[in-house]
Amino acid sequence: MLTRVRRQLETAYERHLRRTISGAPAHVAVIQDGNRRYATKQGAKASEGHREGAKTTERVLDWCEDIGVEELTLYTFSTENFDRPKDQREALFDLLENKLYEFADAERIHDSGVCIRAIGDVVELPARVREAIDYAEGQTHDYDNFVLNIALAYGGRNELLGAARDVAREVESGDLAPDGISVETIESRLYDRPIRDVDLIIRTGGDERTSNFLPWHANGNEAAVFFCTPYWPEFSKIDFLRAVRTYESREQSFHQAKVQRALALVRAIGGVELDEARSIIRKFRGYVPDGVAMEELDGEERTPE
Repeated sequence: MLTRVRRQLETAYERHLRRTISGAPAHVAVIQDGNRRYATKQGAKASEGHREGAKTTERVLDWCEDIGVEELTLYTFSTENFDRPKDQREALFDLLENKLYEFADAERIHDSGVCIRAIGDVVELPARVREAIDYAEGQTHDYDNFVLNIALAYGGRNELLGAARDVAREVESGDLAPDGISVETIESRLYDRPIRDVDLIIRTGGDERTSNFLPWHANGNEAAVFFCTPYWPEFSKIDFLRAVRTYESREQSFHQAKVQRALALVRAIGGVELDEARSIIRKFRGYVPDGVAMEELDGEERTPE
């Protein structure tokens, strides 16, 4: 009885959360933490926790599609994971291999136009996992409705270090001028195909750190971050919607701060035409504080009545 009532309450709360969300982040990145701790809590092997976590991953794909997320990046296997005991590593490699083939052949992936890509130092992975990566990427290469990035043998510092070394070599050889180095120069050396800036990072399992995950695309974009206590296999749609709500709240605060700065600039300089500041205010006029006349901000005089 209590279980049924709880399910009904959770369903009602989930519907409430969904109604409060008006948009969606374009790119969500997830640190899937807590698989092994979940298994320990259940009295099972670590590999069972990872298998349950893989089921959560499939559900998250559905949730992303439901609200309009366009890109999802999963922190699946870090460079630090190579330090785990051999039996744990091999169990993870087995799961990765099987899931990559399964995803690549799944009707839902093809029906939804999901492009699967692996990011990270994949050459360090076993040949069988690399072959599964090649298969998944090849099967979905031409899709562009949704992008699923799977971070494997991934480390954010290593990623930036590799790009910096590539640029340094090109400068040394004379193929690249120092003053020709731009944002695009670095990004083109991070991945074969561009990745959107990260809008929202989610971390499960209780730890409040981003673990060197996508530093170029997340920190540079000042991504919203949502930490939650459930282990990854326990992560629910309610948790996901709460994370999206956090992103929306941050976006609103960001727009409000931008308007306040532009408003202060307009008021400080007065009659000087400040096109950029005024365009910001007009664009986000919904965030203009009550009591501020739009005619004043637009530089127009009100006709006395």
